Amino acid sequence: MIVDTHAHLGDPQFDPDRTEVLARARNAGVSRVVCVGETLAEARRNLELAAEYPELLPAAGLYPSRLDAPQADALLLLIRSERPRLAAVGEVGLDHWVVSDPGERELQLELFVRFVCLAVELDLPLNVHSRSAGSQVIAVLLERGARRVQLHAFDGRFSTALPAVEAGFLFSIPPSVVRSRQKQKLVGHLPLASLLVESDSPVLGPEAGARNEPANAAVALRAIAEIKGVPEPAVREALAQNAGRLYRLKDSQL
Repeated sequence: MIVDTHAHLGDPQFDPDRTEVLARARNAGVSRVVCVGETLAEARRNLELAAEYPELLPAAGLYPSRLDAPQADALLLLIRSERPRLAAVGEVGLDHWVVSDPGERELQLELFVRFVCLAVELDLPLNVHSRSAGSQVIAVLLERGARRVQLHAFDGRFSTALPAVEAGFLFSIPPSVVRSRQKQKLVGHLPLASLLVESDSPVLGPEAGARNEPANAAVALRAIAEIKGVPEPAVREALAQNAGRLYRLKDSQL
């Protein structure tokens, strides 16, 4: 089956039809969805949704442009207390596209390091945002001893990604790969053992501006198979094993 390793199913856009969205995902072969959060409220919402929908794997994090130290403190406490129920810390990271002020970047880095250190301590995967900051993010992760890492929608070159590949980090590819030359080139260079798929629902879908859904993780998988010239069943199996290894899912859970 397919694991959508990064989606925002708690987004209010899905409130009217979340059950139908997940039914379409199952019909497309998506068996599990990692439900990431950007705020404390979303982390709590993800835990609630996971109790209602067993296919959801809840995560908790603070979006990099939210430079809110008190909220980070609260999220760190929640992650520690809810460790048995959480699948990952995320999404967290750096964003140098949105945040350009040097002082704000310093705070962003400080908050990211705190989440990385806690994830390492608790042995939780990190689901990481790195827009326009790929080399810096990878350096922080390596310096802090992170090993269970997913770099979501990575926007850098393969040369930038190489230290992460060598460290065993994984790269999740969204459905927007079908319209992104950068993503296509990255997939072409990355080994299959380094790849995952994601939807990043409700954004980064195959059609710009349209609401994206977890079912479209299958679109990303098919694109990977085409780019790499590998039969789709082999890609499906490899990516499921990669997701299972990162999130410690048994075969029966995939």
